[in-house]
Amino acid sequence: MTDALRTDLYQLTMMQAYWHSGRNPEATFDYFIRKTPAGSYLLTAGLTYFLDYIENLRFGDDDLDYLETQGFNPEFLDFLRDFRFTGDILAMPEGSIAFPLEPIIRVTAPIIEAQLVETYLLNRMNFSTLIATKASRTVYAARGRAVSEFGLRRAQGNAYLEATRATFIGGCASTSNVMAGKELGIPISGTMAHSFVTSFDREIDSFRAYADTFPKKCFLLIDTYDTVEGAKKAAIVGKELEQKGEKLMGVRLDSGDLCELSKQVRKLLDDAGLSYVKLVASGDLNEWKIDEHMRNGAKIDIFGVGTELVTGRPTPALDGIYKLSDVVENGIHIPKMKLSEEVLKTTLPGKKLVWRILEDGMFSKDVISLEGEVIAGAEQLLVPVVKGGKVIYERPTLPGIRNRVEGNLSKLPDRFRKLEDSPVYPVGFSPGLSALKKKMVEKIKHEEIGLD
Repeated sequence: MTDALRTDLYQLTMMQAYWHSGRNPEATFDYFIRKTPAGSYLLTAGLTYFLDYIENLRFGDDDLDYLETQGFNPEFLDFLRDFRFTGDILAMPEGSIAFPLEPIIRVTAPIIEAQLVETYLLNRMNFSTLIATKASRTVYAARGRAVSEFGLRRAQGNAYLEATRATFIGGCASTSNVMAGKELGIPISGTMAHSFVTSFDREIDSFRAYADTFPKKCFLLIDTYDTVEGAKKAAIVGKELEQKGEKLMGVRLDSGDLCELSKQVRKLLDDAGLSYVKLVASGDLNEWKIDEHMRNGAKIDIFGVGTELVTGRPTPALDGIYKLSDVVENGIHIPKMKLSEEVLKTTLPGKKLVWRILEDGMFSKDVISLEGEVIAGAEQLLVPVVKGGKVIYERPTLPGIRNRVEGNLSKLPDRFRKLEDSPVYPVGFSPGLSALKKKMVEKIKHEEIGLD
């Protein structure tokens, strides 16, 4: 089974129309985000999936048999039988910080090829980038406390593994997702469910059974009946573990006023000589709730975040798009752009690069330029990842991507990481791009709209 049909129908119909008309010029498309879902920045994720797709992109016999039943030209299907991606791709490495309008991925290929990859690119990059950005904001709100991702049961079907990967890129310390532990090497963590506690006649019996089973990694869920009373029983079990030469690792609060309860439970455990026991809090948490708890002095060591994190709530989808910016006709580059009454939907013409200017080691300003322009003293953010259809980029490990994220975020001024009222990061256009955009707008208004 291939991923060739993981696409929208209109990609294939356009491909056949290009083929039928004998039109297959080199074209450049840009993948970028119109606006951030919240805050100032985006944390890119998903490039690894896209590069795997490019490497393996081909149509199987069963794909072509199906398309024939949908009325596609048999000769066009013969053309697809030998289909391979042959173009070039530039991209920001996974784990980069990006801002609206900046090309995150630039695809240059015969237009039939460049058209086909659009849907898959958007599907993987939009979702992973959305979740990685959400995770980054959540981890920031925790102010150095660990965040564990608990979202498997609420994830969107088979996106569960991709979501967990993105949360790890965004800074989460662990996951409850055992498959992610096995497949991706992400540390796994978890406690118990309320059903385990209620299955016993007494709460303390459930604690003792769990501690006896997992003496070296015992976390107890203490809010099944009454959180404070549950904490008292956990303290008893904690002292019993000490007598066996072990330690209670932590207790979890999953309901109620988490901030106030954490203070009460922390004091109770400290008074019992269990100051080393960690407090885990969960229950419909998100970055804003975590931020509020921290501002109010919560004594929480680890936040477990599930639904809100792996679904990107409250933003159901990232506003990422893929637009044509250049076509080569008879060896001449012809810039392309979309003009719209909505300023936000007007695109930038030409083959472009993205540059970042640092001041005192911190991100100061980005500039989008035309290819061939150089921004003095700036770092070029797009790197070659595919050349002539071959992936030339050495994909980093997941820990390597996290290290890049940490390095990038350490250079992002704190005002741009604020959860609310963060300013717009300055992204400017080079002189060449500004002039081309103005020229293209005038040309389109004159030739396509009939305005003088």
